[in-house]
Amino acid sequence: MDRFGVDRSLVIPYPVVEDHRQAHEEIARAVREHPDRLTGAACLYPFIAEAEFRDEVRRCAEEFGFRALKLQPKFQPLNPTSPRSDFFFETALAHRLVVVAHTGDGVPFSLPSLFITPARRFPELPIVLAHSGGSIFYQEAIVAASVCPNISIELSTLMPHHVAEVAAQVPSNRLMIGSDLPESLEIEMAKILNSALPAAARQDILWNTAERLFGSLR
Repeated sequence: MDRFGVDRSLVIPYPVVEDHRQAHEEIARAVREHPDRLTGAACLYPFIAEAEFRDEVRRCAEEFGFRALKLQPKFQPLNPTSPRSDFFFETALAHRLVVVAHTGDGVPFSLPSLFITPARRFPELPIVLAHSGGSIFYQEAIVAASVCPNISIELSTLMPHHVAEVAAQVPSNRLMIGSDLPESLEIEMAKILNSALPAAARQDILWNTAERLFGSLR
């Protein structure tokens, strides 16, 4: 972060860990040590007992101050369109968390279009489509964001010309940068900093959108 001029990061546990509670506690310690630099997110398998799921998300929000709940359909095959999945989105909304949903590889449940259903069912819930569906499904992400004002798009893993296409059709105040993995940070920063986007759009992507979704609520 220091090397590439990143002021603040959202820290998300990997979706496949042996102990999600331990992973959350590790992130919570890092956030306590660097409260001005890091914001925490929860990620846990949604098919555990629902009461256990809700209790752990509550712990992350109330005790640790986490600001987001991650869904990784590639490893957590929750169908976003099914009413049986409402508990996931209800839990996020109850604790004022942003849902960050992996989109792209991991179809069918990682298709960006599927998140139109929960976005409309829970219009007060902010949903971020991570990776914008990837280079194959990025146009689905454009459509989802176009019809749902509570959907924002994170741009990591896209090719630069795909970033430009998304930015031409989705307001910049609903676009944000992401690293996907820390090792990719330099590349993802370069895509935005070296783009032909207006300065105001770059500022939204690099800071304003994430600050609105994650920062102002902490």
